[in-house]
Amino acid sequence: MFDLTGKIALVTGTSGGLGQGMAVGLAEAGASVVCISSTNSDRTVEAIRKLGGKAEQISADLSDTSALDQVFAQALGFFGGIDILVNNAGIIRRTPAVDHARQDWNDVINLNLNSVFFLSQLAGRHMLERGSGKIINIASMLSFQGGINVPGYTATKHAVAGITKALANEWAGKGIQINAIAPGYMETNNTAPIRSDEQRLQSITDRIPAGRWGTPEDLKGPVVFLASQASDYVNGHVLCVDGGWLAR
Repeated sequence: MFDLTGKIALVTGTSGGLGQGMAVGLAEAGASVVCISSTNSDRTVEAIRKLGGKAEQISADLSDTSALDQVFAQALGFFGGIDILVNNAGIIRRTPAVDHARQDWNDVINLNLNSVFFLSQLAGRHMLERGSGKIINIASMLSFQGGINVPGYTATKHAVAGITKALANEWAGKGIQINAIAPGYMETNNTAPIRSDEQRLQSITDRIPAGRWGTPEDLKGPVVFLASQASDYVNGHVLCVDGGWLAR
């Protein structure tokens, strides 16, 4: 039920970190993967091909929503379709709310929220014609909590959870499953500023029942589950992969 052989996945934000981990995990399960990043996904594509898998890449600024139609069409052209969409691309801007620049707010909203909806819309049209598909959005612990000094990011991640449920309500009965993964505190570039603060690093680690921060490899199993036949009756769910953070 977890076999993705013959499936085609489109994953955004694949230059490294969580996107790379999920793209490789999908390839390990048998999927061909189209990687999209604002820079390049050379390391991700190389890792997948080293496994014997198929991977292609597109360099694109997904915050420019006017370019998404062309980007999606290019992605479709590589392997002839898209069965799985993983909306992972995102940025974070750390500034107190009172000082949060409008440009920072708009940059975060455009990539973290607008690209998620419009790519889901494009993929949804394609999947509705086929009568099947999987869309996996990447939410956050800040889909549930407020965070500190990240008002724009928090707003988008609450919205991602909402979009996931809204699309599931419309498309679940038409063969498409839309769900989200909410990673906990992960060892990625986005969390480097937090981990450089020894006191805050320790306070966060102390609250995680698993006793450690997550890694990109920790998302391989969840993304394969939500991309596979095993999750055919899972709709509009936000799956927390957080080492128990929210349970404490």
